[in-house]
Amino acid sequence: MAARAAGPTQAPAQRTADGSRRNGGGTVSTEILLGVAVFGGLGAACRYIISTLLTENGKWSGPGSIALINVLGSLGLGITVGLAIEGPLLAWLATGFFGGFTTFGTVSVDVVRLAQSGKGWRAAWYSIGQFALAVLFVVAGALLFTMPPQ
Repeated sequence: MAARAAGPTQAPAQRTADGSRRNGGGTVSTEILLGVAVFGGLGAACRYIISTLLTENGKWSGPGSIALINVLGSLGLGITVGLAIEGPLLAWLATGFFGGFTTFGTVSVDVVRLAQSGKGWRAAWYSIGQFALAVLFVVAGALLFTMPPQ
């Protein structure tokens, strides 16, 4: 194997007093990492339960249930931002729960399936609509739940 050319070197992560590592601009502690993992799992489980209940009852199609989940998750993320939640709870909710609850991957698969079934325009509008609704509901949640300055 050929040796890799030496590129810019990065200083090793430094440990802080609480044992977490500081690397560049952020700190990754065990508490935050485990919280994100647990909350991410809870978010994904909630997405699965809601999507399954909606589709098994025949009330929603696959793309429809995922669209609803992404809108609800975006609203929740906006509320989290609006309430100015900080610290570990922000990481647990924003990256963990709402990151696990919402899904860009499933939207992408739905877009491909729609396009493959000859519904190209529907696929295009679905992908544009998902993004637009997600942004709209994040902004709405943030604005509706913004804490007044103290």
